[in-house]
Amino acid sequence: MRQQQTIRKPVTCTGVGLHSGCGVSLTLTPAPPGTGIVFIRTDLSAKPWVPAVIANVRPTMLSTTIGVDGVQVQTIEHLLAAAAGLEIDNLYVEVDAPELPALDGSATPFVDLLLEAGLAAQDRSRSYLKIVRPLDVTEGDKRISIRPASTASVTYTIDYDHPLIRRQAYTYDWSPDSFIRDIAPARTFGFLREVEALWEAGLGLGGSLHNTLILSDEGLLNEDGLRYRDEFVRHKILDLVGDMTLLGMPIVGEILAIRSGHALHARLVSRILESRDNWVLVSAETHAPAGRLRELPPSLVASPQRD
Repeated sequence: MRQQQTIRKPVTCTGVGLHSGCGVSLTLTPAPPGTGIVFIRTDLSAKPWVPAVIANVRPTMLSTTIGVDGVQVQTIEHLLAAAAGLEIDNLYVEVDAPELPALDGSATPFVDLLLEAGLAAQDRSRSYLKIVRPLDVTEGDKRISIRPASTASVTYTIDYDHPLIRRQAYTYDWSPDSFIRDIAPARTFGFLREVEALWEAGLGLGGSLHNTLILSDEGLLNEDGLRYRDEFVRHKILDLVGDMTLLGMPIVGEILAIRSGHALHARLVSRILESRDNWVLVSAETHAPAGRLRELPPSLVASPQRD
């Protein structure tokens, strides 16, 4: 058990949205205990707040998007992963565009920004959602499940018909040091034929060899090569770490993912919150029995819109 965390001071970065191609400025600021991660659209006159919870997930292609009353924030998963990887619970994210900056396509620039701001312990203990009975979500040959365990871990398996990928599997045991070293630097990736189709559909307009690993049929177009031999599956874990923050609190359990993706990640989060007999809520002050939701805000329990 430990105290909740936020950051010590505001920090800012700028970049280009991966899908919109628009310039964007992002500022991270400290938030009080119990806030969670809240996005604030500073480009709109009302400066609306969009909390990063599963009830606010909106259907999109190839990224995680949240929205409230028609106001959306897109491609949030890499920043969420950085916050989760560093065990930051409370954060305001001010953004002057509908999409976060892609930066280098990994979580490392966000990790560096958060570490520059410094971590600050807060006067409230952290609560954990501990899985006590297994849960599974499947869709064709895609599957994601979570099992009871004494710690948090992810084992992810992917399988692509490409000479640089093929079948890759990786197990990540949740910890800040391991996240910074083994997961955060892994970049997003795409196939050239799919990237060209995205451009024709008006998406991926900010994608480039500076923020995306782009694969031709024969190999990799990026001259700097891979950061890891299995960078592709590590990035999938990065996305999952980010998407799991939509649960609203850290989880204790073993996650097993096979050919999964953002939509299935969100379905697992919803399934967890809906399956009230499959977990207990644990903190320094309380050990809630399975099925008790008294400590959870109603906004965390609602199901997201389905795509």
